[in-house]
Amino acid sequence: MTDNSNIHDDCDAADCFLPTSRRRFLRDSFLTVAGAMVAIGMPKTAAFAMPLELTEPTRSSGNMHTYAVPAADGATVDKANEVIVVRWQDAVYAFALSCPHQNTALKWEDTGFQCPKHHSRFQANGDYIEGSGRATRAMDRFAVTRDGSGISVNLDKLYQEDSDNALWTAAVIKLK
Repeated sequence: MTDNSNIHDDCDAADCFLPTSRRRFLRDSFLTVAGAMVAIGMPKTAAFAMPLELTEPTRSSGNMHTYAVPAADGATVDKANEVIVVRWQDAVYAFALSCPHQNTALKWEDTGFQCPKHHSRFQANGDYIEGSGRATRAMDRFAVTRDGSGISVNLDKLYQEDSDNALWTAAVIKLK
């Protein structure tokens, strides 16, 4: 029996090379363009700076949600569960979507986050950039564990850098 789940409207063969989703097409296109930019001399961090993408858990059970590890450095957001998944420099983090100052949704910029309300800035690993805006601490991190090729995020375990420092520091998955 042949699996025809990959057949598109424009073709009738199971070995069709067209991308199966708009998201996959955009990701693959981005990686191709970013690779070309690195090849012509652009710094890797600039070439691979990604906008915030929307995502959904691949699996959920209660307050445990499993997400795919982002393919390249950048961030994805699950609006429904208010989770930001970040891959940065061979590490993966899961953050609360809101700024620790007044719970405004954060925005991804080239290599970190900014609060659009009071302009607090955060590095990609969640560290607060001193002297920026009104926040006084780093972004809140969820507990994360490795789950096959993805990560599981426990929404019941949210750590603050100033009051749960050891747990906040440990809430990371090292990829190498």
